[in-house]
Order: sequence, then structure tokens, then C-alpha cells
Amino acid sequence: MIAPMLPRSPWLRLGLYLSGWGAIAAFFATETWLYALYAGRPLRLGQAISYPLVDCAVAAALAPAVFWMARRFPFERGRIGRALGAHLGASLLFAVVATGMAIALFQGFGLLAAGADAARLFPGMLIGRLSSRLMTYAAFVVVAETMRLHAQARERELRASRLEARLVEARLEALKAQLHPHFLFNTLHAISTLMHRDVEAADRVMARLGDLLRMTLEDGGAGEVALARELAFLDGYLEIQRARLGGRLRVAVEAPADTLEARVPNLVLQPLVENAIRHGIAPRTGGGRLEVRARRENGRLWLEVRDDGPGLPAGGLSEGIGIANTRARLAHLYGDDHRLELANQQGGGLRVTLEIPFRAAGGPT
Repeated sequence: MIAPMLPRSPWLRLGLYLSGWGAIAAFFATETWLYALYAGRPLRLGQAISYPLVDCAVAAALAPAVFWMARRFPFERGRIGRALGAHLGASLLFAVVATGMAIALFQGFGLLAAGADAARLFPGMLIGRLSSRLMTYAAFVVVAETMRLHAQARERELRASRLEARLVEARLEALKAQLHPHFLFNTLHAISTLMHRDVEAADRVMARLGDLLRMTLEDGGAGEVALARELAFLDGYLEIQRARLGGRLRVAVEAPADTLEARVPNLVLQPLVENAIRHGIAPRTGGGRLEVRARRENGRLWLEVRDDGPGLPAGGLSEGIGIANTRARLAHLYGDDHRLELANQQGGGLRVTLEIPFRAAGGPT
């Protein structure tokens, strides 16, 4: 169970406990004094305070025992009958002990009438206060049960949130595991093509691929990285594509300094860029221009990937593994607080727009 938010010092907890009961005693003492004054039988302040103070002192002394009983015999499914029997016997014992303690305190403070016999007062006071004692016991049990059920509810919520977090992490890892082989196979295909016409370029691409794989291993299972780190990975990927396409690929990257510390999903730009190169630039004899832009605006981070290719066909473009995985990862990381759109530009070409909350790397997740 989750412990309630209480001070760590036992002396401070004891002080708060006694102060609470003192406040209750003061409330009832004020009520007793005002009622006696209204009825025309005014009491001295000491008399008005003494009787509620004794009752509260008895309740404060016995409450921990009642709470222990409530924890020992909770009203749980399949154990209700056992709990009822235990609490019925304990409530009667509570009434007997509370009456004896009250008489002892009354006698100790000199509150009994002159010549009064405490032993003879006990039966009458027990019967006269029995209902109130039983109600006090029941109230303590209700409070204890309420606290127990509240703690159990919080524990269930915490377990559910942890389970959901682990499930999301597992899904994200599955999506990343699917994305990495896709990227690797495409790069190896590019290397195999280069081997037949430019062995030195193929060797450079192999070395750069090794660098990218090393960066991927260093990032480990990170769901998000700084935009600067993401752009560094993208630069290596673009170097591989330049070796394959040569002068047919022209690239411009624009990322102001105030965007570089933004947290972005790990490997979020690479599939968007790959999609632009594959469908917008590589099929054209003259190649094309690729633009990657980032900007920060009103607490949001905007990322754009543009190409000057043919754009989306009339029937739309079926999304491959890269785009589909990007959408799924964004949904897991940001829920509805994101936007990913593919649209034709007015002057030709495709524009992919990604909008996510701006959060600085190293800040709260």
C-alpha cells in the first residue's frame, strides 16, 4: 500500500495527532459552555473543558488499537462475517475500557461528586454511554476502511500506469526494431550498387554506415534525443545518399540555434528524408533538391521536409514502413498532441510537416 503523506519525525506525527484531538476537545468544550450559558446554568471554563477533554483523551488513547483491529480484520470479500464478529466483540471491549478510563480520569482530576463510588458509577455510565462508545468505535473503523480502500485504489492506479508505460516502451522498441533493418537493407542495397561502378565510394559508404550504427547503439533505447543529435545522424545518412546519387541530390538544412536542444523522437527525420529521396528525387534523371527545416514557435517545434519532385499522385501515396512507423511512434509518445501531414506544395513537390511540443533536452519528460 501507499503510505499517506505524513511527516517523517515520529515526534512531529505525535504532536499533530494530539493537536488534532485537542482541537476536537476545544470545539466540544465551547459548545458545552455556550449551551450551559443559554440554558441559564453557566459553567466555569474549567468545567466546560474538563469533560470533553477526558472523552477526547480516552478516544485518542484507544484509537490506535481500533485502527490496528481494522487492519487486522478488514471488510474484504469472503471475510466480511469474520470481520463483523471480531469488530462486534472488540467494540464491546472498547466501550468497557473507555468507560473505565473515563471514570479513572474523572476521579484523578477530582471531577466526581463528593462521596461518589467509582465502582458503583461504572455500570450506569457504561449503559448510559454504550451507544456513543459503539458509534465512536464504528466511526474509527469507517475511517480506517476508507484509508485502506483509498490506498488500494492509488496502488492499482500506480501499477496500471507502470504497466502502461512498460507496454508503450515495448511497442516503441518493436517499431524501432522494425525501422532499423529497413534502413540497413536499403543502405546495403545502395552499397551493392556502388560496388560495380565506384569501389572507393562504396568503401566510404561502408565506413559511414559503421558510424551511423555506432550512433544508434550509443543512443540505446532512448525514445527521444536532442534535435542536434538527430541532425548529426541525418547528416551521415545524407552523406551515404550523396555517394549514391552524386550531384543529383542537393540538400539544404536550416535549424536555428534555439531549436537544437529540442527533444525529438529518435530517428524521426531519417524515414521522412528517405521517403522524399526515394519518391521525389531518385526517380528523376536530373535529381532534385531536398530541404530540412526546423523552427520554434509558441512552445511548439515544427519540422519540415520538402522536395521538388512530382508530389503526391492524384490517388495519394501509400505509406511505407518508415512513414507508418513514424505515425505510430508519434502517437505513442505524444497522443493527440502532435501533427504529421503530407501535402503537395504550390510550386510543385511534396512537403512533410511535423509539429510536436517543444521540450528542451534534459528537461522534464
